[in-house]
Amino acid sequence: MLRCRMPSYVSPPPRRTNRLAGTHIRLLSAQVPPIPASRAVVQISPTPQELEEAEMEADLIPEDEVQLRLTDRAAEQLKSISSREGNSHAAIRISVESGGCHGFQYKIELATQRGPGDYHLIHPEVQPSNLYIDPISLSMINGSTVDFATELIGSSFRVVDNPHAKGGCGCGVSWEMK
Repeated sequence: MLRCRMPSYVSPPPRRTNRLAGTHIRLLSAQVPPIPASRAVVQISPTPQELEEAEMEADLIPEDEVQLRLTDRAAEQLKSISSREGNSHAAIRISVESGGCHGFQYKIELATQRGPGDYHLIHPEVQPSNLYIDPISLSMINGSTVDFATELIGSSFRVVDNPHAKGGCGCGVSWEMK
């Protein structure tokens, strides 16, 4: 059996025995560090005229009240997409739609340009890292974090820590408004 020595300043995790298989299992309870994220910078805000032309009725959020955060890994992925597409305006567009098992769901899709009435947000350091979002959807996710996660089942952009959501499904796509 291979054994490793832990430094004296590290306490070993509790040891449990799996009696069925006769093997030892160590439970590791490490605290996950927070994901580095920055407050997204509003590059372009929609104008009342754009909303009127798009026949969209929405209250505009002043730039200094936009509290959306963008993780560094999401920004790096957006930069990679922009480079791969050869388009400095390539982005993801986030919208909130009714549906799903909890009432609302996030729709995240690739976009090649800003749509009329969209906010254009970027990461303050990693660029291009374009994010487009309409004012109605922004009001429903303002204060959230946009992240890019890689898991065994695949990689995807996702909205996490939404202060306007009170519950959701296990997949993290569908949620209920507070």
